[in-house]
Amino acid sequence: MNLRHMFQSFTSVPSFSRRYMTYLILVTGAAIISGASLGFFLALTHDLPQIQALESFKPAAITRIYSADKELLAERFTEKREPVSLNVMPDDLKQAILATEDSLFYEHPGVDLKGILRAIIRNIKAGEYVEGASTITQQLAKTLFLTPRKSIMRKLKEAFLAFQIERRYTKDEILQLYLNQVYFGSGAYGVEAAAQIFFGKPVQDLTLAECALIAGMPKSPSRYSPLINPSLALKRRAVVLQQMSRTGLITPEALKAATASPLHLAEQGDASIKAPYFVAFVTHFLERELGAATLYRTGLTVYTTLNYAMQTAAEKAVTQGLERLAARMKRGGLPQEEYPQAALVCLGARRGVILVMVGGRSFEESRFNRATMAQRQPGSAFKPIVYALAVEKGFHQNDILWDAPVAYKGTRDNDGWKPENFSGKFQGEVTLRTALTLSKNIPAVKLLNKLGPTRAVAFAHRMGITSPLDPNLSLVLGTSEVTLLELTASYAVFPNNGVWTKPFGIIEVLDREGRSIWREKPQRRPAISPETAAVLTDMLRAVVLKGTGRAAGHIGRPLAGKTGTTDGYKDALFIGFSPTIATGVWVGLDHHGTLGDKETGAKAALPVWIDFMDNVLRGRPYHDFTLPGGVVRVHIDDNSGLLASENCPDAVWAVFKRGTEPKQYSKHGTESGLGGL
Repeated sequence: MNLRHMFQSFTSVPSFSRRYMTYLILVTGAAIISGASLGFFLALTHDLPQIQALESFKPAAITRIYSADKELLAERFTEKREPVSLNVMPDDLKQAILATEDSLFYEHPGVDLKGILRAIIRNIKAGEYVEGASTITQQLAKTLFLTPRKSIMRKLKEAFLAFQIERRYTKDEILQLYLNQVYFGSGAYGVEAAAQIFFGKPVQDLTLAECALIAGMPKSPSRYSPLINPSLALKRRAVVLQQMSRTGLITPEALKAATASPLHLAEQGDASIKAPYFVAFVTHFLERELGAATLYRTGLTVYTTLNYAMQTAAEKAVTQGLERLAARMKRGGLPQEEYPQAALVCLGARRGVILVMVGGRSFEESRFNRATMAQRQPGSAFKPIVYALAVEKGFHQNDILWDAPVAYKGTRDNDGWKPENFSGKFQGEVTLRTALTLSKNIPAVKLLNKLGPTRAVAFAHRMGITSPLDPNLSLVLGTSEVTLLELTASYAVFPNNGVWTKPFGIIEVLDREGRSIWREKPQRRPAISPETAAVLTDMLRAVVLKGTGRAAGHIGRPLAGKTGTTDGYKDALFIGFSPTIATGVWVGLDHHGTLGDKETGAKAALPVWIDFMDNVLRGRPYHDFTLPGGVVRVHIDDNSGLLASENCPDAVWAVFKRGTEPKQYSKHGTESGLGGL
């Protein structure tokens, strides 16, 4: 029989018996508590912390986060506190806290036995744990001296500590200590910090509605934070106001006015935080890896991978690119309810270090990181992964594909699926190199049909794609959603000789004594052969030299990459790399609206990529892509894929795995005669 059934059985007996049983439960509960307290007293007192002057309790030290080029990016601390005296705090705030957390605070001796018994009965009635009974003094004891782990022993220690605190301090002193210690979320410890962070004003200037909102947060700071969930914060505020009204602390008129009061939060922009999307990214990682208490309380020094000079260039490129796009959208008559967003991430190709991260247009307006959290379709930017699989499985970049209409039945609807090229035109026989350079859809789908979608999904995961992928033929057209970070990391495999390295943002963490407590251990594994990586790099260089990414050619450095555009011009991407860095850019609307007519990856995303890469590569040493020993570079006719004859007008240099290079020479103006897929 569970607790709910026990309570239902209890409520079914006659009223006289119920009163007797209620009395019996109360007496029994008191006896249990008293007996347990006496029984555990000796076991507890030998390891209880000594209660010293609580005023000397030291606030947590500040954790500082630095870029790789020694720029202070941010400071992190839970102890964002400015202690204030009790008489400075408004009565509405003190009453709201008491009504919410401990209405009998000035009556009990530190532990509310009636509250404990009341909680026992309510928990029995609910059949589960729904109510606690910790007083403000107990909460203070737990905060200062105990761990948050729930156990009977901890609760008993908490009670004895509360008794000791009550013996040494007055009620007003305890309440003042509590209100300067309690955590309200978002780094705010104490009521003054909460008032400043949430409302941008000193605590003495808070209104009744603001006091009630703050008072409702200690129960679950992250859940009821107005910065994270404003609607839930307002519901919690209403509960606090109702409790104040029921206990006669506020009038019905005050209740009505405060409940209807709109939520006016302080601006959350902090000019002292640099690269805020990256700072939030590494902060969340450290919270998981080291724990929030260690991160915020112990005064760490965090050295990250970010290059702040490059970050500044990226933020400028994103801002200017979005301004140009927004102007085009306005001229095109598109509604302006939603401003376009962008994300940019740059990785060190060899080590996987995150050099740059821009997660959106403005961190103050939206903390959603579109570089790491947004799942968006990559469009044709996914094609190089499928082409890499083809080369790995024995295809060559001069193999012929047939660019002509095709229909696949039973893949999308009863009428079958007919993939189309972006241009709406067909070219007939094309090489793999040309099909990728010009981003032809139909040859890419035919290639995937030959390889198999299921095999392509497994291969993409090997290349570093972690998002789930649908094993269908449209996969090669980028219909499965991925994040910009994972897609960019998969491209970094090509200049890194086929090795995938997991992106990371933190190099080392030191404690306040300068001792290393955490170091990154790079995760690396071969994804493709060095020869396949070299061939794909060469094919993607063709995209920049004469394909959809040719606008990047003016940078004058060895570059490779691929554009991506989704149906309806909802997503625009360019993912590309130099021999040393890989950079991905995404542009779109958060709610998947159209960017406007012809806003392709080449038009909306590539200019941002060019502005950034041109800036960071200018003045740096010149590097070319290295070739492994297992490949050769030969002169081929770009149309036929055969060796270029003398004076061939379409001759290009192309990379092949050694032994697979073409042996025949092309005759200008004749067909190659090779069959197509």
